[in-house]
Amino acid sequence: MSVAVAASSSRLWPVAMLLVAMCSIQSGASLATSLFPMIGAAGATAIRLIIASVLLLAILRPWRKAVTRKAWKSITLYGVALGVMNLLFYQALKTVPLGIAVALEFTGPLAVALLSSRRWLDLGWVALAIIGLVLLLLLGEDTAAPIDPAGAAFALGAGVCWALYILFGQKAGAGNGTQSAALGITIAAVVVAPIGVMEAGSAMFSLEILPLALAVAVLSTALPYTLEMIALPRLPTHTFGTLMSLEPAVAALSGLLFLGQTLGLLQWLAIGLVITASVGTTLTGRRTDVFDALMAQRGISFFPSSRPMKAGGSR
Repeated sequence: MSVAVAASSSRLWPVAMLLVAMCSIQSGASLATSLFPMIGAAGATAIRLIIASVLLLAILRPWRKAVTRKAWKSITLYGVALGVMNLLFYQALKTVPLGIAVALEFTGPLAVALLSSRRWLDLGWVALAIIGLVLLLLLGEDTAAPIDPAGAAFALGAGVCWALYILFGQKAGAGNGTQSAALGITIAAVVVAPIGVMEAGSAMFSLEILPLALAVAVLSTALPYTLEMIALPRLPTHTFGTLMSLEPAVAALSGLLFLGQTLGLLQWLAIGLVITASVGTTLTGRRTDVFDALMAQRGISFFPSSRPMKAGGSR
């Protein structure tokens, strides 16, 4: 009985960590909009990443373990993708509701997932995602204007970076765990900090904004990305994909609860179509890794392996 309980616990903990990470990052995004009037979107992104990197460096002390040259490449790419992703996403939040911004951003990893299959069934999921995008981009609420084109472009650009973040994050996290989170976020902070200073100037380091910036850093960066680095190598493909598919819904609910952003019926429908396309892509995929085809063609992977982990963490 104890063995069964231990096995069940080992499966549930990564799921719980990923759910907490999703709720945390969307709550933090809602809170971050409070910083925009004071230091702008770029300043908010930069100070959030700077504080988060300091926290993770102090807590995790990644320098205690040597990092190979090969690992540094993945960690660096992961950090750059992370920094640009957050910068573009915050730019989108200035003019686009949180739930819609995440739905648009989510098309990045969804598109990469669909590249791994050439089955006719996946064309149906592509069609659903495209319909969802059309509804989001061309139709606003019944009484509002369509979605801001610049904001939508920022969200879609963040989606491309999100795909790269998971591609390189899985590689970095598999061999280095939370060490990758600390180093990757530090690299992200170095990349974004100059842009934040250019927009916000010295106001970015004002003591007045420090408590709010600290809360945003913990909720949006330090906590969720550490949890994701731990969970990514431990979750099977279908579980990870299905859970991540819920991200737009979590974002929409956070926008409603914390920002009072109400969405029209068509917008909820569009978000639902994007979620359905992602869930369908995950659940109807083959039993092998969703990205086996990409791994064979390009030597990269997206979701963690669905095969059992061997002793010592190797596959």
